[in-house]
Amino acid sequence: MIDVAFAPAAAAVARGDLPGAILGLVTRAGVRAVRTAGHAMLVPGQELLTRDHWFDLASLTKVIATTTMILTLAEQGRIGLDRPLTDAIPDLRQYDVEGAAERQLTFRDCLCHRTHLPAVAPIYTYGDDPQRLRAFVLQREWPAGPAVYSDINFILLGIAIERITGAPLRAWPLPEGLGYAPVDGPVVATEACPWRGRVLCGDVHDENAAALGGAAGHAGLFGTVDGVLDFARGLLDGTGASPAQLQAIVERQQGDRTCGWERRFAGWHGGEACSDRTIGHTGFTGTGLWIDMDRGLAWTLLTNRVHPTRHRDSGIFALRPAVGDAVIAAYDAV
Repeated sequence: MIDVAFAPAAAAVARGDLPGAILGLVTRAGVRAVRTAGHAMLVPGQELLTRDHWFDLASLTKVIATTTMILTLAEQGRIGLDRPLTDAIPDLRQYDVEGAAERQLTFRDCLCHRTHLPAVAPIYTYGDDPQRLRAFVLQREWPAGPAVYSDINFILLGIAIERITGAPLRAWPLPEGLGYAPVDGPVVATEACPWRGRVLCGDVHDENAAALGGAAGHAGLFGTVDGVLDFARGLLDGTGASPAQLQAIVERQQGDRTCGWERRFAGWHGGEACSDRTIGHTGFTGTGLWIDMDRGLAWTLLTNRVHPTRHRDSGIFALRPAVGDAVIAAYDAV
């Protein structure tokens, strides 16, 4: 089954669209399969990709780490999802306590990307002091706009977690195969970064996460394919989340969004063949995770599509749904 499902990704690597790719599958019962192809690095030297390599998971940080942390804190009674962020961050827009729209935002608003905040902003260009940049995020009057998928939402959630726990995000216990850099093992290279002047390998790719200290609510998490699959299986079999947490990540909250995740919709990145109760998320570096709750099946496609540069057509947007459809077809045929 895995070889058929991996064929689109293997072909993309063979064409040179991607330096390397790993596909991992896991079922609710724990059956697991992994295939790899290509290179973890092409420049400045070549390094073959292996199952043990760590990937910069980019925005998978939002669902694997930050969403899990927020839902756990809510279940512990330390926050209320429908309470304002100011419960944890009382100094948010502290110079306009009566009129600032940001002071009305709730934890659920940010989890579901139903805020006025922009998709992204070049925070890293405002300085190199992580605490000062956090203050900038909290005090800036963000321009109003339609609700969009926003890194700023999750940067705020990350700051809230740090305030509630009194510790940096790195202090939150994570299972084997998941962690913030530096990690113990070989690491997949990402971009030759113009800002940092080097090929990134072990440093977070996202510029804002790097400027915020390397670990932020929207990016910064690294993981191996088995670490990601372990997380996914925990959601499939209920060992990694409570019933209330599972309901929050599966139930539609805002259009096609759940708390943190996306749920299957026509034309989405997970393909057309998966069940309606499939959740998924992608990462800018070329990562992705999808969990079909009805079938009891999860798959992760991990690539380094931004190596050595993001400014090329890697074909990742067509590849992801093709892989998803191949996974489901192969699984259903068994």
